[in-house]
Amino acid sequence: MRRSERKRTDPDLGVLASRLLFAVQEELFETLAEQGHSGLRPQHGAVLAYLDAEGSRATDLARSSGQHKQVVGKLIDELEALGYLERRPDPSDRRAKLIVPTAHGLDQMSRSDAILAAIEHRHRHAIGADVYAEFERLLREITRRQRAWRENTPAEPAGEDTEI
Repeated sequence: MRRSERKRTDPDLGVLASRLLFAVQEELFETLAEQGHSGLRPQHGAVLAYLDAEGSRATDLARSSGQHKQVVGKLIDELEALGYLERRPDPSDRRAKLIVPTAHGLDQMSRSDAILAAIEHRHRHAIGADVYAEFERLLREITRRQRAWRENTPAEPAGEDTEI
């Protein structure tokens, strides 16, 4: 069997995770576009998904999203030009800047949260609340373990009552 066929019929963890990510992003950004946010691209999620309503520092956005500071800086520039956020002095440190959502950005954040909640509700309803909760728990655990590898720290063992 060719590798490409195997990836289609028996996808590995990376392929499954990317299929899920891309499908969620496609629904999220198409729905946002229908609701007045057509200028956004999935890459903007690296900033918008982690942005706090009261503002966030760019370094915190980079750390939270796992993106390089330069990538986050470029995305911030794009989102600022699109009218989703602005840079303001950080009141706790005048040398630093806060990335603060505008009214348009706050609207996008609210709509995005609602769209993602609806996606999760749809899946929870389709497979059952208990199964969905277990799926979420396992996905969080696998994600935590994979991130521990990247950070060169050993993954903590799951709790005594956790079977993996």
